[in-house]
Amino acid sequence: MGALTKGRYLSVMGLLLLVYCTVSVICKGATGDAQPDALPSVQGTLPHFIQEPEDAYIVKSNPIKLRCRAAPALQIFFKCNGEWVHQNEHISQEYKDLNTGLKVREVMINVSRQQVEDFHGPEDYWCLCVAWSHLGTSKSRKATVRIAYLRKNFEQDPQGKEVPINGMIVLHCRPPEGVPVAEVEWLKNEEPVSSLTDDNIDTRADHNLIINEARLSDSGNYSCLASNIVAKRRSATATVIVFVNGGWSLWTEWSPCNVPCGRGVQKRSRTCTNPAPLNGGAFCEGMSVQKITCNALCPIDGGWDEWSEWTVCSSQCEKQRSRGCNSPAPRHRGKTCEGNSEATENCTDGLCTQSMDSSNDVALYSGLGAGIIAVAILVVAVMLYRKNHSEYGVDVIDSSALTGGFQSFNFKTTRQGNPLLLNSSMQPDLTVGRTYSTPLCFQDSADKELFDPLPDIKVKVQSSFMVSLGVAERAEFHAKAPAETFPRDLSRDYCGSVDRRKKGLLTLNGPLSTSKEQLRTTGVFGHPGGRLVVPNTGVSLLVPHGAVAENMSWEMYMVINQGEASVQTLEGCEILLGPEVTYGPPGLDLFCPVAMTIAHCAEMDAENWNIQLKRRTQDSKWEDVMSVEDESTSCYCLMDSASCHLLLDQPGSYALVGEPLTQAAVKRLKLAVFGSMEASSMSYSLRVYCVDDTPHAFQGVVAAEKIRGGQLLEEPKMLPFRANTFSLQVSIQDVPQFLWSIKPFTTCQEFSFPQVWCSNQQPLHCAFSLERYSPATAQLSCKISVRQVKGHEQILQVYTAVAETEKDSVPFFMQTDCTITSQTGPKAFKIPLSIRQRICATFDTANAKGKDWQLLAQKLHLDRNLGYFAKQRSPSAVILSLWEARHQDTADLDSLASALEEIGKIHSKISPKEQDEPESDFNHIEAGGLCGTGKLTSHKTEDAAPEYTG
Repeated sequence: MGALTKGRYLSVMGLLLLVYCTVSVICKGATGDAQPDALPSVQGTLPHFIQEPEDAYIVKSNPIKLRCRAAPALQIFFKCNGEWVHQNEHISQEYKDLNTGLKVREVMINVSRQQVEDFHGPEDYWCLCVAWSHLGTSKSRKATVRIAYLRKNFEQDPQGKEVPINGMIVLHCRPPEGVPVAEVEWLKNEEPVSSLTDDNIDTRADHNLIINEARLSDSGNYSCLASNIVAKRRSATATVIVFVNGGWSLWTEWSPCNVPCGRGVQKRSRTCTNPAPLNGGAFCEGMSVQKITCNALCPIDGGWDEWSEWTVCSSQCEKQRSRGCNSPAPRHRGKTCEGNSEATENCTDGLCTQSMDSSNDVALYSGLGAGIIAVAILVVAVMLYRKNHSEYGVDVIDSSALTGGFQSFNFKTTRQGNPLLLNSSMQPDLTVGRTYSTPLCFQDSADKELFDPLPDIKVKVQSSFMVSLGVAERAEFHAKAPAETFPRDLSRDYCGSVDRRKKGLLTLNGPLSTSKEQLRTTGVFGHPGGRLVVPNTGVSLLVPHGAVAENMSWEMYMVINQGEASVQTLEGCEILLGPEVTYGPPGLDLFCPVAMTIAHCAEMDAENWNIQLKRRTQDSKWEDVMSVEDESTSCYCLMDSASCHLLLDQPGSYALVGEPLTQAAVKRLKLAVFGSMEASSMSYSLRVYCVDDTPHAFQGVVAAEKIRGGQLLEEPKMLPFRANTFSLQVSIQDVPQFLWSIKPFTTCQEFSFPQVWCSNQQPLHCAFSLERYSPATAQLSCKISVRQVKGHEQILQVYTAVAETEKDSVPFFMQTDCTITSQTGPKAFKIPLSIRQRICATFDTANAKGKDWQLLAQKLHLDRNLGYFAKQRSPSAVILSLWEARHQDTADLDSLASALEEIGKIHSKISPKEQDEPESDFNHIEAGGLCGTGKLTSHKTEDAAPEYTG
């Protein structure tokens, strides 16, 4: 039956029913025989709906049920979209309401998904109920039927934010389209967030999440959960990081002056803990330590005034006089005067008191006179005895009698050969000091000589016996050293004498002679970066990858200044700890700082040294850049035991300068002994050098000896030289007296303290001339003792063949690969570029779990002066450049791999749900990129990696 036929049928049936009801009412009214159980209140009552159909949603393919309930009702039919629903599709039931006694009729129909989808009307699919009674019909409300759904994609996902503490956090969320409209719920770390339990949180009707004042506990992973009767949808995760910028604590009180007397240092410090930077917050800017000089008042011992006049003779026949302890009075913990402040004397020549027996006086004075005469005779006899014995060469005896004894000389027949040693089959004595192990490499001999020959130093010497008694005069040198002695007050007399010495002699640079020649190296660097090295000097420059813009290149140079152009005097007690280095060109424009390495000769101790980095200005003056103990955002200085690593943004001339704060300050000296035959085939010359312990300074010594034709006779050794103002003594000992002779009074020579302390990279040397009795003597064995008075001592053991035919049997130089001065591209770096880029990408991004560049710096032991890294475009890249400069002499990446492995272990404890994609990359870097290889063999894949530009 068609829809039209069906509709007509229902209309006819309804009309017939209405006619039937009307006739029935009329008939009953006419006859008047109403039945007792008839429905009450039927007359005048229209059907009343007890239950009307409600809006419904079809979920998936499940049909829905629409219900109607009315009383009194003879019939109820559904009408959907203006059409009657067929009677066969209705499910009806009838019952009596016990309370009202009325008959209640209930009708239900099913609506399927297909019916709703087939309907194409101007509005949603709808249905209503029509109920009939004796008096007429009633219609129910329209109930709509819709197909429920929920789209997959959110119209707007929440975005991650980094918010300072107490700032406002607003996360936006627009749920997917759906029927019915989806309800929104916020989750933080998988837990629901509710504004009912937290007044600081506001979840509004527009589905946004607002946190009025951010707290550290608000950091986490937020997501938006949308749901309706069909499904639930979850948005992308938004990471919220609440960070705290660091703030300085209050300054501590100034520390006491670090010396009990004289010029010292006071410090005060503050920490970046008020608050400490958290979750990638900015580090505090400024210095964490401040230093000022202080002058501790030295004790002044008291001194007696002049005696007063004698008093008048008293009745006891005595006169008195007194004196005061006021010239000067004791101050600042000084000692009081020793002795009596009053004196009493008889004023009547013994008339008032019992006199002493005159015979006793004569005996007493006679005994005293005889004793004085005996002592004088003994002193004269001892002096004559010493003079007679010194004429026969007292100073060539075995010096063990003067120094308390040395170890006997032992011949050792096996050792690793050193090409610089004349007789490389002998084992050096390793029990007395550190040996020299750095390879020595030089420029080709055809190049212009870097250093002029050292002039012999004219020395006034004395016998070793006199030196051992401590009565010898100080040596005289051609150098214009002051002739005064040096008191033990470092802050007053020492600095003054050093100042006077510098005015006449010392310059900020000048390794050996007045030659204007400079050690210079150049290279052309582009975007891949590279490294410049001045061979055999401990000086290098690293240009990081990405420092130079793409499609650009710079011709860069590095110079060790040692000519007249670099002559400058230093201030106060400052000395040069390493060579003065210039890099350029001026106007160099780079994206990130370069890393410069300079060797130094200081024993690092912040309590004893004040070490400054200085830069030369355009008017050839020197300005302070920073103290190595302070923190700065303009420069970074890392001091190792033998080298200083600098991160520099500005080209120019730099020098490392040290000022001793106490007498415990130590600088390292390198000691070496060279030998050669003199013009006479019977004479042999030993030359002992004392030079600052830097490769650059020692290179000057070896270059000069190359000209002289000298041979290195013993491994160079290191001597700690203290700033205690005591001199340095060099003596020759244990010379075989029956084979060799040495000029009298030349066995011990001395350098004054300012000559050694203020040598400023200039070598000092002294010479011993020996003569053999017979041409058959082919070997020389002896000891060279180098010691600082009241300081350390070092022994150089000499055992060498001196026959003229053996002079050139061992080559003085061994050419190695040390002449390489410039490397560019990947081969100049330890860390492959692809690994470097992945490390930077991992650690440069702040992370709520704390895995950022600060942790990388901590694990690489570079966690001081973090404010400098914080201002860089890529802190991780600068940290890796500093690591490259610090480990340029090592052959593997063990320390970096170990640090990354340790960081990986820390973050492996995070649950798998929290591990995001960058951590997976990080684990690959740690496990496969470094630990698995340990060698620089992966450069082939670098071209395919994206380039990092700073």
